[in-house]
Amino acid sequence: MIKLLILGPTGSMGKLISSLAITDSEIQVVAACDLTEIGKKLGSLIAIDDPDKVTIKDVNNLQEVISETKPDVVVDFTVAKATEKNCLICVENGIRCVIGTTAMSDDFLGKFKKLVEKYKAPAIISPNMATGVNILFKISSILASYLKEWDIEVIESHHHRKADVPSGTALMIANTICDTLRCDPEESIKFGRSKGPNKRKVGAKNEIGIHSVRGGDIVGDHTVLYAGPGERIELKHQSHSRGCFAAGAIKAIKFIAKQNEIRIYSMKDVLSL
Repeated sequence: MIKLLILGPTGSMGKLISSLAITDSEIQVVAACDLTEIGKKLGSLIAIDDPDKVTIKDVNNLQEVISETKPDVVVDFTVAKATEKNCLICVENGIRCVIGTTAMSDDFLGKFKKLVEKYKAPAIISPNMATGVNILFKISSILASYLKEWDIEVIESHHHRKADVPSGTALMIANTICDTLRCDPEESIKFGRSKGPNKRKVGAKNEIGIHSVRGGDIVGDHTVLYAGPGERIELKHQSHSRGCFAAGAIKAIKFIAKQNEIRIYSMKDVLSL
């Protein structure tokens, strides 16, 4: 039985992950921490009978909660500022982290990697844990290897509440393509187009555009456009609900609990891609 700590159980993703985790026979939710709804029963927030009667605790008392409940794995789909603080505490306690938060700083990622190695606590970091999206990463790389001279653009759409631009998924797609084409992301990736003369550089190696759309309640759409002379290919993934992300998180939790190699994994590893 995997003893799980959930950070941010009151958020949209936190509720979905909580629902799946509580009803999974291989997982025992031992704790849940947040800044709101403190003192309330986790089960009451998601309308599911929680056999362990977990009470939401103040995340500011995270170390105390860890000492009392001794979780094996923590799952965090909150915001960068919170993840960068709380997951450092978790890994310092030898807890294996599953992180779906996006827009984290390079400084945090560097510190986190060193702590993973120091405290022998393997982790998973992925901007998108949906199975289909991770297959999209794979296919976009394969197509790029065959279409090196074509222009490549990434278009992503999300709900108007999303804070970070572009999406972590769009960045992952562009970086994956850069790896395939052996080009520097810092030089090749361009964000949007400004008004006025702004001609695209010819050739995918010179420029990969990322464009962001924000509106309504769009869960997440990503299109990779490969444009050549007289023809084009569009590779598209649409998320109909956040359930696909939560299901992926449960797969990641079960995966990381069994790993012996001390490193940071991705959903590529979880799905054997």
